[in-house]
Amino acid sequence: MKQEFDLRLEERQKKGKRWLTFFMIATLFSILALATLLLSIINNAFGYVALENKKNPEELGIEGKTLEQLSEEELISILKENLSRRYFIKLDTEKPFTERSTKELRIIIDEEVINPTVRRTWTLAESLFQSSTIHQWMKEKLPGGYLVFRSWLNIDLVMRSQEALAIHSGVRGAIIGSFLTILIAILFAFPIGIGAAIYLEEYATDTALNRFIQLNIYNLAGVPSIIYGMLGLAVFVRYLEPVTSGALFGVLTDNTVANGRTILSAGLTLGLLILPTIIINAQEAFKAVPNSLRHSSLSVGATTWQTIWHHVLPVSIDRILTGTVLAISRAIGETAPLVVVGASAFLTQDPSGIFSKFTTLPIVIYQWTSRPQIEWKNAAAAAIIVLLILLLSLNATAIILRNKYRKEKRLA
Repeated sequence: MKQEFDLRLEERQKKGKRWLTFFMIATLFSILALATLLLSIINNAFGYVALENKKNPEELGIEGKTLEQLSEEELISILKENLSRRYFIKLDTEKPFTERSTKELRIIIDEEVINPTVRRTWTLAESLFQSSTIHQWMKEKLPGGYLVFRSWLNIDLVMRSQEALAIHSGVRGAIIGSFLTILIAILFAFPIGIGAAIYLEEYATDTALNRFIQLNIYNLAGVPSIIYGMLGLAVFVRYLEPVTSGALFGVLTDNTVANGRTILSAGLTLGLLILPTIIINAQEAFKAVPNSLRHSSLSVGATTWQTIWHHVLPVSIDRILTGTVLAISRAIGETAPLVVVGASAFLTQDPSGIFSKFTTLPIVIYQWTSRPQIEWKNAAAAAIIVLLILLLSLNATAIILRNKYRKEKRLA
């Protein structure tokens, strides 16, 4: 009997070691895949860029002074001489040149007059290990150009709006759009999701209707995101157009549209997308709360709602926030539902409110990577890093709140 037990024990231990080895290999593979992805993004976000100017900056100097030494009046005269009359008037109408700083005027001269054009880009690895070959290529293929080591991830990328040229384009409007859509999605889905979970887990009885509702919630969690986009198009963009466009509230401005394709519609659509995930996670969090806690509260005269509010929710809030982090991570990277709802691929104006037309970082990244010019791939890699930073910041906020509640729970 003992010999048979020892044989079985040894076999179980061997099987456990095999599974442990498999799990370690799977973990290492996952880490390797993630590291490869991050290195690929970083590799494309930095590197040498071959540029060629439309006009030599030295030719724009006045009386031996460089552009940095020129006054505002002299910079405006350069713009007047080198820009077409119609375009000069257009820029002056947007914001008078006399009200612009010398830095703003130099930026316009650099973009519109000097107009550096990207002829070729190299990755970070190529720039580090093939520097001599790159310089030789410049001498042979582009003698009139110049070579710079460029970080596509810079402050201009975050502070500027989209432009026609990759070297001048930014993602400021997309960052604002992403933040606002996610904020609306959370404000819409979180309270509704928690409320639905409380009803299904704490109040609902085991009836056919409640089982049907529960089954459909699980099914909705696996529905492709583009289906939610079609739902958002039908409900928020078309049916609720007076509300989502702001026409009902009389808040239409130059940067808003009266067809419902607004930040509000996008946020509500993403809220529907993450709602089943939040409900299911909250239910699992409530199930983890011991029934003895509920019985103890009810036994001293507390109502069901008092038990939920003062005991069940505080104990399970850390698990609920964990699920919310996962929901945010899914929503912030979605493109399909936003394309259907009406996100703009190219938008030079920043959103002015929830009734504005919009774009988001995933939409901009997709649009940039689909362009044939190689420099847009580098700009897209930098935008991906910005998206990751935004995602990690939102997740870090939720994790900090979760750890805070866990600490308070342990102290209590």
